[in-house]
Amino acid sequence: MSARNPGMHIDLEWVEKVRVNTQAVLKRAQQIQGYKVAKKQWQAAWLLKAVTCIDLTTLAGDDTPSNVHRLCMKATKPICYDRLRSMDMHDKGITTAAVCVYPSRVADAVKSLKATNSSLPVASVATGFPAGQTPLKTRLEEVRMAVEDGATEIDIVINRTLAITGQWAALYDEIRQFREACGDAHMKTILAVGELGNFTNVYKASLVSMMAGSDFIKTSTGKESVNATYPIAIVMVRAIRDYYLRTGHKVGFKPAGGIRTAQESVVWLTLMKEELGDEWLNPCLFRLGASSLLADIERQIYHYVTGRYPAYHELPMA
Repeated sequence: MSARNPGMHIDLEWVEKVRVNTQAVLKRAQQIQGYKVAKKQWQAAWLLKAVTCIDLTTLAGDDTPSNVHRLCMKATKPICYDRLRSMDMHDKGITTAAVCVYPSRVADAVKSLKATNSSLPVASVATGFPAGQTPLKTRLEEVRMAVEDGATEIDIVINRTLAITGQWAALYDEIRQFREACGDAHMKTILAVGELGNFTNVYKASLVSMMAGSDFIKTSTGKESVNATYPIAIVMVRAIRDYYLRTGHKVGFKPAGGIRTAQESVVWLTLMKEELGDEWLNPCLFRLGASSLLADIERQIYHYVTGRYPAYHELPMA
């Protein structure tokens, strides 16, 4: 992953004077969605790049050691070897960026990956995911336990109440405590943008999260009614750019929730390239939080290699 973001003292003056031009954001998002999508081998290359940026995720109430194990095996070999060999990409070590699970499943994921000698990172959601409405002491303990069990990345959720009511200093203090509880683990901060009310709050929450030491900012838990949208992404990546220009520290971006098609993954990569540049086009600074996206990318890769789409039984279980 990228170098850690040490954070900074909260600059309330910077936070308070933020205003977001909604019409300009919507226009820019529309422009990026309107770009022509690459075809043939260029599209295949973009899709393989997208695979390497996926945090392959299972966050279900019925998660068991066996389906976490299957997830880990899929993450280490996301695309069939024969298809990769046809593209001369079989020896490039293509895996997803990480696997992402609930804290109670971290030990299962670590065990599965260790058994295959894989160094793939295990990410864990924490801090009362998805609502973040448990006591602070409990949320901090959840982070520590996930790290103890072997998680090297922690996806925390912010306290939306503090953001909606404009208590930015209190939000900063909470995230700072999560940062300390993470220890050496990288911290991704989920803003739950669908519950923040407006673009200005999204920008302010992004800034405060980065000031508090977040290594990534992430759109959503995937459990809200509004998840990763392109206009919200524009607001968040502009905050990342402004923070980088002010401090020199690069912070990563992770859209999550509702990203299901191969074509969408290419639009997300295009957005990152256009807004933040090629440096952000790697898993150190860009992740796609997804559970069903990989299956569609596999279908498109299969079509590129064979000239036809596969029947369902021809692809392994995702």
